[in-house]
Amino acid sequence: MHIAIAGNIGAGKTTLTKLLAKQYNWTAQFEDVDHNPYLDDFYNDMAKWSFNLQIYFLGSRFQQVKEIRESGLNIIQDRTIYEDAHIFASNLKDMGLLSTRDYENYLRVFNLMTSFVKAPDLLIYLKASIPTLVAQIQKRGREYESSISIDYLNRLNEKYNKWIDNYTEGKLLVIDVDNLDFVKNPEDLGFIFNKVEGEIHGLF
Repeated sequence: MHIAIAGNIGAGKTTLTKLLAKQYNWTAQFEDVDHNPYLDDFYNDMAKWSFNLQIYFLGSRFQQVKEIRESGLNIIQDRTIYEDAHIFASNLKDMGLLSTRDYENYLRVFNLMTSFVKAPDLLIYLKASIPTLVAQIQKRGREYESSISIDYLNRLNEKYNKWIDNYTEGKLLVIDVDNLDFVKNPEDLGFIFNKVEGEIHGLF
């Protein structure tokens, strides 16, 4: 079984991935953020490094999905291959930070890759407002995220909402995290567990 968590920067994907993996004894797959050789450069000069960053993420995510399907394990994945194209690459093009030529090249590679992989059995989308995202980003204090603007987050949120509204690749669970604190409040975490269990039972 392949479950994936999607959501904007600071929505709580990594934290919830860990909590669900622990609760159900699933294997967790995380984004390769700490070892990404382009991330620091990207946040310092987005136009110069956007294509490199997106290709790196795409390759990393494709490898993850391939390993997930070949493993035969129950795996929960932090972020999906679809977000790379529908959210981040698309947004960079709209902002003029990724040229049309590079974007079209990127999409050709993306479309080829996704023709070889299956969508997650369940996609969990963590929906969050800008104030929630900003508070979470500030709380975790990653240096390379300190320059992220509210405008950038807002653009990503618009992309996410459009993508989720049109998502048809598989089962979808949307969780609004604005009024939830699933780290400190056991009732909120239990609420999410119940929602997930309800969807999982429909997979068998």
